[in-house]
Amino acid sequence: MRWDPGHRSSDVIDRRGQSPSGGGGGGGSGLLFHLIFMLLRSRFGWIGAILLVIGYVFVLPRLNTSNSHGGAHAVGQHAAPTGPGDEQAAFIGFVLDDVQDTWQKLSPIQGHKYRRAKLVLFTGATDTACGLGQSATGPFYCSRDEHAYIDLAFYDALTRKLGAPGDFAQAYVIAHEIGHHVQNILGTSGKVHRASRGERDGDGGLSVRLELQADCYAGVWAHGTRQRQLLEAGDIEEALTAAAAIGDDTLQKHATGRVRPETFSHGTSAQRVTWFKKGLERGDPSVCDTFSARAL
Repeated sequence: MRWDPGHRSSDVIDRRGQSPSGGGGGGGSGLLFHLIFMLLRSRFGWIGAILLVIGYVFVLPRLNTSNSHGGAHAVGQHAAPTGPGDEQAAFIGFVLDDVQDTWQKLSPIQGHKYRRAKLVLFTGATDTACGLGQSATGPFYCSRDEHAYIDLAFYDALTRKLGAPGDFAQAYVIAHEIGHHVQNILGTSGKVHRASRGERDGDGGLSVRLELQADCYAGVWAHGTRQRQLLEAGDIEEALTAAAAIGDDTLQKHATGRVRPETFSHGTSAQRVTWFKKGLERGDPSVCDTFSARAL
């Protein structure tokens, strides 16, 4: 992929080498402001918000003292541009900005204006507004703080263990996570999370459809990179290989030798490739309606 090696993104938060605060809930002041906002909108109003602030200022510090781990420290919430020579992080920042610029140009989407997400680079574990985020989970998106999270060790595993190397394979992963951010803005993910477990689970469930739509949204972005001649030979193949490598059926075969469709959460390799291609071919988010599709 053609990109600017000198690029620095203000939407990247670098927490690599930092430890989580140890509180388990994560989110820090960002979560506090979110809770205050929710209380102000609820029947508890100002009284609830004031009590929350009192608890945060006077009670929580004492609780945190008893729960603190040796060497742990609070995680910063401000964007930290990557340093010179950090090529992989610089590439991630370039892709993140390009993906978000694409969605801003497509905005409004279904009447919703795009707002930019942050992407957090971390090592091992980190605090999020959705709880403690761990590298074992793989890249993920938290709707409560509108941050995507990734431990760069995942890319090593993607290359060495899953056989999906290449910079555009990495770009596909970022575009998929920002696809979840788009779903959050549109309210799609909220509807899925509020659905019953029976509606969400399984190979045709809402969770799989949510993930496949994020793959399609990644393809919508990739369509734009092709139009702007940012692609190099083999880039699309790298993305397709990555999509196939992280299909539920493929991962289950590698792990246990057995495929269990009733436990699927992201879709098969073939489905992930198919929906990425749909977005790639059309460059139109409207073709990504996995929820109305009879066959995935």
